[in-house]
Amino acid sequence: MRHARRLVAAWAGAAALAFGAAAGPHAAAAAAAAEQGWSYAIARELMSPYCPGRTLADCPSPQAQTLRVWIHVQEAAGRTREDVEAELLERYGDQLLAAPRARGFGLTAYAVPIGVFLAGGALVAFFLRRQTRLARGEASASGAPLSPELERLVDEELER
Repeated sequence: MRHARRLVAAWAGAAALAFGAAAGPHAAAAAAAAEQGWSYAIARELMSPYCPGRTLADCPSPQAQTLRVWIHVQEAAGRTREDVEAELLERYGDQLLAAPRARGFGLTAYAVPIGVFLAGGALVAFFLRRQTRLARGEASASGAPLSPELERLVDEELER
């Protein structure tokens, strides 16, 4: 059964490559935009196992084209998006995901930035509180009591 799927995917990939080369890139893009099913969305969301750092839709390799065609064939055959995603993740692993899963070790990708942000905020709050406390303490403790003449001048100015 799996051998038959690969054969169908390879045949469909070859036909798509031949059609794409004959019709030109603009015609292929127009045809793709016209049929925008979930298979196109998957290709834009999943990372390519053949081109690191690119989505499956952006990868120019022939293997990626074959995989995109296989996904389209699965949609045409009536399979659900969830089934196809599960099979792709089983076959290629988590490298297809643009962001790590929020469980297990992948949770650290979400927890570490939040923890660093909170620790930085606590450090800034501690620093500012200490600086304002020191500034208040220095203002009151640094100067000797005002002379009676200076106090009188200040009081006069305040009354005006």
